[in-house]
Amino acid sequence: MLTLKLLRENPDFVVERLAVKHFDARQIVNDILEQDKMRRQYQTELDGCLSQQKGFAKQIGALMGQGKKEEAETAKAQVAALKSRSAELEELKAASEQKQNDLLVLLPNLPCAQVPEGRTAEDNVVVRQGGEMPALAADALPHWELASKYDIIDFDLGVKLTGAGFPVYKGKGARLQRALINYFLDVNTKAGFLEVEPPVMVNEASGFGTGQLPDKEGQMYFASADKFYLVPTAEVPVTNIYRDVILEPGQFPVKMTAYTPCFRREAGSYGKDVRGLNRLHQFDKVEIVWLSLPEKSYEALDQMVAHVEKLVKGLGLPYRILRLCGGDMSFTSAITYDFEVYSAAQGRWLEVSSVSNFESYQANRLHLRYKDSEGKTQLAHTLNGSSLALPRIVAALLENNQTPEGIRIPEVLRSYTGYDIID
Repeated sequence: MLTLKLLRENPDFVVERLAVKHFDARQIVNDILEQDKMRRQYQTELDGCLSQQKGFAKQIGALMGQGKKEEAETAKAQVAALKSRSAELEELKAASEQKQNDLLVLLPNLPCAQVPEGRTAEDNVVVRQGGEMPALAADALPHWELASKYDIIDFDLGVKLTGAGFPVYKGKGARLQRALINYFLDVNTKAGFLEVEPPVMVNEASGFGTGQLPDKEGQMYFASADKFYLVPTAEVPVTNIYRDVILEPGQFPVKMTAYTPCFRREAGSYGKDVRGLNRLHQFDKVEIVWLSLPEKSYEALDQMVAHVEKLVKGLGLPYRILRLCGGDMSFTSAITYDFEVYSAAQGRWLEVSSVSNFESYQANRLHLRYKDSEGKTQLAHTLNGSSLALPRIVAALLENNQTPEGIRIPEVLRSYTGYDIID
């Protein structure tokens, strides 16, 4: 959430930067500032009323002591009128604050200066590319056919048990899932990320803190009886560990990693681009979260990008890193780098990670703060990234490593899988 201080001091800058995200913020910004002006006016009048009440209260005691009952009764009537007005002002101020907060959450985060102009994924900028493209035979199979051929993923059984988008992993397929999760977590913890195992259901406050609510209710599964949301990503519970926390500068950076299943409705997703593992409603993902001092958050972002790149390289997959344009960024992000791997049998790039800096946007919603060198309370910066999301990684691994003998397993995974080929 953007701060009121920023909106008061630089409203035109906010409108200009949000235009990069193709978000017209002028009316909302004006309405927020109008509510802020009204709230402060109510507060000023309220302070005056309370001050007058104190003055009259002192007078009443003195007048009663002097036997001036009539004058004391007049003062009492004035106090009663002031109390009534104070109660009215409290209600007006609270209503104005609520309207102001309702408007504030409608504003996305400002894209930083490095974010390129553009409206769609076609306008994203490739900043780096690596890995070798595999040379597959003409009769190479897409991963959903490989999954059936080797009986490692059963999409039809998932439909029977739950519905489309909930596959069942079997045998070497299930072990490959577990191997990838353990590999990612091991590399993350060796890089200094503390492993945590959070709940996979969160309350509304947690969803609000990281910006999923009220922006993405339609994409989240909701347990109405308990008012809990199934997590769309481990980012939500892990970052919320530090909701309403004030850190000392020496506690930074805070680096955490977690594995969770993730749940997303993704309504309206149809066609060949979502076949097989390309888009699921339940999937496994390992996440990294980094809490930083503001002046060091972009250095942290570079380190996170390099870390995720190391993971992808280790798997031997062709990859590219894209800096997202304003129109393709998330609501909460100040800058995002997407990682894509090449799926050879499908002939297309598949997104497997997003690494983002949210600057102070999430921290303001979370009330995640720190004490600076002067003892003043400041907002921290938050970052996170997928390291990695499994479904499309598995899709690319199966397709790119298929041979007449079977599917070769990358060397870094063999100690985790216990096998080097799926046959």
